[in-house]
Amino acid sequence: MAKLLIEGGHPLKGTIRIGGAKNSVLKLMAAAILGHGSFHISDVPAIDDVRTMVGVLRSLGVGAVLQGNELSIFVNGVQGRPPERLVQSMRASIQVMGPLLARLGRAEIALPGGCAIGSRPLDIHLDSLSKLGAHIEERDGRIIATADGLHGADITLRYPSVGATENTMMAAVRAKGTTIIRNAAREPEIVDIQEFLNKMGADVSGAGTPVITVKGVPDLGSTNYRVIPDRIAAGTYAIAAAATGGEVQLLNVIPHHVEPLLRILTAMGVPIEVDERIVRVYPADRLHPIQVQTAPYPGFATDLQPQLTVLALKAQGTSIIREAIYDNRFGYTYELAKLGASISLEGNRAVVNGGRPLWGASMNAGDLRGGAALIIAGLMAEGHSEVVGLHHVDRGYEDICGQLQALGARVIRV
Repeated sequence: MAKLLIEGGHPLKGTIRIGGAKNSVLKLMAAAILGHGSFHISDVPAIDDVRTMVGVLRSLGVGAVLQGNELSIFVNGVQGRPPERLVQSMRASIQVMGPLLARLGRAEIALPGGCAIGSRPLDIHLDSLSKLGAHIEERDGRIIATADGLHGADITLRYPSVGATENTMMAAVRAKGTTIIRNAAREPEIVDIQEFLNKMGADVSGAGTPVITVKGVPDLGSTNYRVIPDRIAAGTYAIAAAATGGEVQLLNVIPHHVEPLLRILTAMGVPIEVDERIVRVYPADRLHPIQVQTAPYPGFATDLQPQLTVLALKAQGTSIIREAIYDNRFGYTYELAKLGASISLEGNRAVVNGGRPLWGASMNAGDLRGGAALIIAGLMAEGHSEVVGLHHVDRGYEDICGQLQALGARVIRV
């Protein structure tokens, strides 16, 4: 099992480039199932989740090759079902259900896995697909969806779920008639998928707003596409810079995608400078405590909550972090206690007593973003730390060890 050895107490300094968004490219790969021909997707992060999705596509008879940060996909026929071991390793594999249903009239997948950060029910996905005309049943730990033909529908999501919005969009692009998705998720990755689908020949509008309209088309082709920058990776490195008192320049960032975090960092006293596709983070004289609650975009992202909680350990005073998306996302705080962190949990909120010294310790990553938070904590702490379970972090960050080394961090992967 890979782990990261960290010598803390050294400010991060320098420049790094942010790669393509994990939470977008996985869905673009699923969307390719709807088309035919050759796709070329660039700025693809070379992360484990992308490699898993390559395996999912190949299992369906789709050609997929990742070389560096370039992904080639060739779609001729689509058949079969993704292997259970692949589906259970990554929750995003649920996104092939909508495209398979639209293309083949049948989709069968194992209940998907991923990070253990609380219950993430699939009922919103399945309810929306049912309204498009699918028959859904669960049998022996598998979800089976069938349809003689999908039809447009007026669908209101009970919650603006990102995955359900994407799945519904992708199923609806080849349904007969018009589909309206209300209370849709508004994340930048939704807009990215709309642009990708439209370049394939779809007719989708409204992404980025609460109402998305999809006019079904009989066939889709292929396209070349560049993935948007990863706002969560950008936010992670911005927080790491602030946590170490460093000075870091982040290239290839869309500033308004990370604006919710930048507002919080500014309120904490972190000097931030923004240019076109560049964010610069400067050392703060003093960090102020905060009160923050996660929320769907354009609110503060739950995927940055663990990292921000670690930063609050450096603030002078008591911060309160509320988690309103997932019901079990504070598990990493038990590992932070090994460093001497003072965090008390009260239901869905963490009370962080900041300004206390942290000392190096061995910590175990239990999920992707929690693992990133533990690494930041190790960079903050005095002495030596190690973060075990780096495979969780590899699912979403490309070469995090190399990126941190480029910023002067004293880290070694073993």
